[in-house]
Amino acid sequence: MTSDVQQRAARIKLLLMDCDGVLTDGRIWLFENGEEQKGFHTRDGLGLEILHRAGLRSGIISGRRSAAVEQRAHELKMLFVRQGCEDKLAAFAETVSHAGVTTDEVAYIGDDLNDIPLLRQAGLAIAVSDAAQETRESAHYVTTVPGGYGAVREAIELILKAQGRWDELVKRYLNPRD
Repeated sequence: MTSDVQQRAARIKLLLMDCDGVLTDGRIWLFENGEEQKGFHTRDGLGLEILHRAGLRSGIISGRRSAAVEQRAHELKMLFVRQGCEDKLAAFAETVSHAGVTTDEVAYIGDDLNDIPLLRQAGLAIAVSDAAQETRESAHYVTTVPGGYGAVREAIELILKAQGRWDELVKRYLNPRD
């Protein structure tokens, strides 16, 4: 990791992300009754819990609408959930304004072409390893794992380690009697 990425990560106060292809592997299971199913990785969930304990906030900006995403975001206490966004860049700007942070204090994780405008606005642009080539080329950091397989957790570790907070926050898991 470059010192530029570490410097960018050290400023982050808000972590935003796409959902499909980032928190999930991008596959959507559609059933005859119109319902859909998605799979979420538990390590991403614990990572978001740790991020929130550090005082950072998180959110999702998605072009699709999904009850599963709403439920998972609620379970994970994600404060900013924007679904059905035709203009993801406008949703990004509104979320940043509502959160009271600057774009330099925002990390965004994406996987596809429609995430590139948001990556270009974010202080720390992160692409998952299986993102579209153009998306990876637009990122400051590309995860080592694909979306839906712990990429969000990897980004969280990057941010919290750059801020010198990771060891303190995970100590309770490593030394449960301390």
